[in-house]
Amino acid sequence: MLKDPYNIIIAGVGGQGNVLGSQLIGAILVEQKYKVTIGETYGASQRGGSVMSHVRISRVRQYGPLIPPGAADLIIALEPSEAARVLAHYGNRDTVAVVNTRPVYSIDVTSGSVAYPNVGELLQKIKGLAGRTFFLDATEKALEMGNPILANIVMLGAVSYGGMLPITESNLGKAISEVLSENKVGINLQAFAAGKDLAATTPHI
Repeated sequence: MLKDPYNIIIAGVGGQGNVLGSQLIGAILVEQKYKVTIGETYGASQRGGSVMSHVRISRVRQYGPLIPPGAADLIIALEPSEAARVLAHYGNRDTVAVVNTRPVYSIDVTSGSVAYPNVGELLQKIKGLAGRTFFLDATEKALEMGNPILANIVMLGAVSYGGMLPITESNLGKAISEVLSENKVGINLQAFAAGKDLAATTPHI
């Protein structure tokens, strides 16, 4: 993280666990003596509404909780349509976007009243909005482990493998035991390792 402040957005929909992701990143970096500010913004409050977590990291001072438009350095998107939406507002030519390619369909989409965008076209749009883009199906890996909510930790593993954040098995395990509980450490570290493995076999990361 050469830039100060370093601005991260974790974007997804309700129920995907991006708020937990921001809490874990914050706990890990505070332990490393960074000054961290976290802000959350919500769309519809029910499961399936947009949720966006802002994480601002600095060695120098505490920044305000919300990242200015066009100022995101890293976007971790748990859902492709949310990736496109957030990049359009917060992305710039240097933004790195790590995107879970598995869509989450809202009630409007499943009822047929709204059409979900073509995923291939969405990914092309995302490429045009970010400086670098990395695509992986974190949900598939989480489902293999028996719980789709683990996709958020799979994504952290991918980000760690790509060298974008100083997250390790050791500091993540400590953060999980503090933020969640000791008995959640094992399965989450498995998901983290799975994300690193997935990133290692994904050409772009």
